[in-house]
Amino acid sequence: MSTNTTIEWTEQTWNPTTGCTKISPGCKHCYAEVMARRLHAMRAPGYDQEFKLALHPHRIFQPQARRKPTIYFVNSMSDLFHYDIPDSFLDQVFTVIADTPRHTYQILTKRADRLPAYFSSRRCPPNVWLGVSVEDRAYGLPRIDYLRQVEARVRFLSIEPLLEDLGEFDLSGIHWAIVGGESGHKARPMEPAWVESIQRLSEQAGVAFFFKQWGGWGADGVKRHKKANGREFNGRTWDAYPGIQL
Repeated sequence: MSTNTTIEWTEQTWNPTTGCTKISPGCKHCYAEVMARRLHAMRAPGYDQEFKLALHPHRIFQPQARRKPTIYFVNSMSDLFHYDIPDSFLDQVFTVIADTPRHTYQILTKRADRLPAYFSSRRCPPNVWLGVSVEDRAYGLPRIDYLRQVEARVRFLSIEPLLEDLGEFDLSGIHWAIVGGESGHKARPMEPAWVESIQRLSEQAGVAFFFKQWGGWGADGVKRHKKANGREFNGRTWDAYPGIQL
């Protein structure tokens, strides 16, 4: 069933599919894969094959039972646009989304090239926030151009884990940028200057900026055994949402 979450920028998760496969450097230390192994050990429903991709048709209609308007992160434990998920299954998911306009659905993918192909003959529902992961220049930045080709009410970037300086890049047509470092004992470091560059570009482009976490390394460049405390960047917390300044 859909569950509450500790992800700072959403309210609940909804996983009509689980499992995934690695396709880029951002996947190296996938939190969902680690969590799936734990859930498998706990014999949790849906994780009998650990992190192997699995479709769960019985979960598709879960949001319809919730009357309270809710922000859902879709597929926190998978990638909704994984190449092995058929369009017919996506159609069912988006039918439920369109039929529950009281909810907001945040959908994030690394398979950005599939977005314009799928939506070329379909309308993206207005209660969808559509996003792509951007971890570096080689794999992450090209995904933004695919995202821009889709007429979505909100387009966003999850720049996490941020693995290098992204330099100057185009944020036109983007409404929200989430930035964060990598967590876990094998976390790769994130430099404050990389974050500062994205914050500056976001401000110039009028893009809402959300700083999620430092991850396994603090702003001082010291690695922690646990997730670095605090979410402050440059002396403040950045919690902007598209069209909302908190």
